[in-house]
Amino acid sequence: MEEGKDPATANRSGRFITWRFLQYLLLFLVLGLGISIISMNTLRYLGPQNQNTITPLHRSNSIIWSTEPSGLESWISPPKNLLHNMIDAELLWRASFVPQIMTYPYRRVPKIAFMFLTKGPLPLAPLWERFFKGNEKLFSIYIHSLPSYVADFPQASPFYKRQIPSQVAEWGMMSMCDAERRLLANALLDLSNEWFILLSESCIPVQNFSTVYRYISQSRHSFMGSFDEDGPYGRGRYNPYMAPEVNLTEWRKGSQWFEVNRELAVAIIRDSKYYPKFKRFCRPACYVDEHYFPTMLSIHYPDLMANRTLTWVDWSRGGAHPATFGQYDITKEFLKKILKSNCTYNDHTTTQCFLFARKFSHSSLEPLLALAAPVLGIH
Repeated sequence: MEEGKDPATANRSGRFITWRFLQYLLLFLVLGLGISIISMNTLRYLGPQNQNTITPLHRSNSIIWSTEPSGLESWISPPKNLLHNMIDAELLWRASFVPQIMTYPYRRVPKIAFMFLTKGPLPLAPLWERFFKGNEKLFSIYIHSLPSYVADFPQASPFYKRQIPSQVAEWGMMSMCDAERRLLANALLDLSNEWFILLSESCIPVQNFSTVYRYISQSRHSFMGSFDEDGPYGRGRYNPYMAPEVNLTEWRKGSQWFEVNRELAVAIIRDSKYYPKFKRFCRPACYVDEHYFPTMLSIHYPDLMANRTLTWVDWSRGGAHPATFGQYDITKEFLKKILKSNCTYNDHTTTQCFLFARKFSHSSLEPLLALAAPVLGIH
């Protein structure tokens, strides 16, 4: 024992140091346990947020972990929810992706995308529902309406939840073409869509679904009117400031209601060369929806165009809009008249020229439903 130190005091001091050490050790263990519990709960909470399957990628003797989608299904499945939050620039960019290998590595069933450009309700929906019935694997539907309109189709309807994010479309203005490009872009997100048909709320089918699918799928051409018309309503609408992108001799006119294949649909939505010219220099009395797509496609894809539409309309009454047909116009003779025409299909003359017709009012629905089976073959 060292000189001058009390034995009792030394023992108390040693016990105090040991107790203080135990306190620090206990505090450290408690903190470590707390951090471990918090970490485990955090991982448990955040884990389900990552929907991608984590799969090992073997490279030489090492394993590199990847969070990329591990199956083809994640790339080819169509969007489950059409109401995405992409702006137009993002949507058009995303929809412009084109596979560079033309052979699909899976069994692809080509579908027809029916694109309805409307203001609001679809008053003729019951006729269309009868038309689509039994062919669910061969078509998809997209509806562009006024942004304020909320559809209330029943869950069993093929129109249920088929609205896309929309904006106001003004007749004769570029916003109308924007709406059509928006429809095409949303439909292109489904890789199974091979053909794209633009329709309005006043359109009806005049052939059954099997005939429509066979007619479009076996055609070597897309159906869009594109013709050179003299006079004030054709070349008279051309603005010299469209040159050099578009010359007068390249100026074309056609119906707004078209059918195009996937190649032409991509060409329409990815265009940035002609869009600014038409937006700036084709304004009423130049109606851009009658000139933009027909002119652009006829310049670059003339051999893919049938230069006619599949939608019958009646302009015989004159005016800026075609005739509208109501309840008392619908007869067997009237519908048979629509079905009898002469045109060219795959370079051969045929009498089967129109698959759709417009304009039909809500009052025409009841007689159309009554005559759909015996006259149009729509059961």
